[in-house]
Amino acid sequence: MEEKRIDGHRNHSIILENREKLNVSGVEHVNSFNSETVILETVAGVLTIKGGELDVNKLNIEDGNISIRGTIYSLNYSDRQGMGERGTGFLGKMFK
Repeated sequence: MEEKRIDGHRNHSIILENREKLNVSGVEHVNSFNSETVILETVAGVLTIKGGELDVNKLNIEDGNISIRGTIYSLNYSDRQGMGERGTGFLGKMFK
């Protein structure tokens, strides 16, 4: 089944089951992951997933899908602009 595109972009969805199984579509890039944090670039912005014992079960960047198991504590979106700018915190502003 082919995913429909709107204005040239993939659709984005999140399905969370019992805070233990997370499926995300519209994933463009996985920035980093470990057992406590997964950072994804999606068509809707950067998604940070925090939890415990997180495990990436399935990953298909071509289709833009990822499946994560573990205990999900939070899901947080941020803009892509903030990810590319290093040193924009307190110290970064001091040393500009």
